[in-house]
Amino acid sequence: MCRLMAYMGRPILLDRLLLKPEHSLIVQSYEPREMTSGVVNADGFGIGWYHPENNTDPFTYKNLLPIWSDINLPQLSRYIESGCVLGCVRSATPGQAVDLSNCPPFGDRRILGIHNGFIENFRQTLYRPLRNRLADDLYQQIGGTTDSEHIFALFLSTLDVTADHHKQTHPPLTAALSSTLATLTELAKPQGVKFSANLVVSDGHQLVASRFANQSAAPSLYWLRDDPNFPDSVIIASEPLFDGDWNSLPEESLITVGENLDININQI
Repeated sequence: MCRLMAYMGRPILLDRLLLKPEHSLIVQSYEPREMTSGVVNADGFGIGWYHPENNTDPFTYKNLLPIWSDINLPQLSRYIESGCVLGCVRSATPGQAVDLSNCPPFGDRRILGIHNGFIENFRQTLYRPLRNRLADDLYQQIGGTTDSEHIFALFLSTLDVTADHHKQTHPPLTAALSSTLATLTELAKPQGVKFSANLVVSDGHQLVASRFANQSAAPSLYWLRDDPNFPDSVIIASEPLFDGDWNSLPEESLITVGENLDININQI
């Protein structure tokens, strides 16, 4: 199981999210409190962020080192400022390579995505059925072997279809993520395959996250709005980053954080 974190709100320096909280992603990488599988998250990490002023594609920084060993991150995080950030420390599924192509976040144009969860025996079960559901261009873009990247590609395929039927200012991320989870459930059912899918996706203007598993308890996921130390913001995290009024997201639900930080929670 990985640990993930996402932030949307007033632009801040990344070190306030990544380094300063007492239970930051760095601490969660070697001392997680609520992981249900694995002990540490030492198989690389990745950070994605959006420019606070320019409407450009997002930026990513990835490393195969454990996040606590990266001597560049403290310096970069004191320089980079953003109002929308996604981060993930990775615990690789046994048999999956530890390389940059398998390291989150995964991205395509304006969209970033991270995943905490698994597909049981992915290569032997849903690998081929899932790939059969992908649009050809997204099929060709897959560079790694993880279930996480394939789920993200399925989400992007679903998003393209959903967007064709919606005339909206921003992509319909919530509807696409809900449909993605429905497709995974459909594909898994004939084989009795277990999966869990705590996902966070963003286009820089909205955050959408899921807490979902088809046959077992879903991994933990929390959200917090307008903490005194982080006013005008929403934080989503696998585990609380610090003491505060954190809310546990119900299982089998989606949380959508809009551009004005309005929050909607819906059952899947």
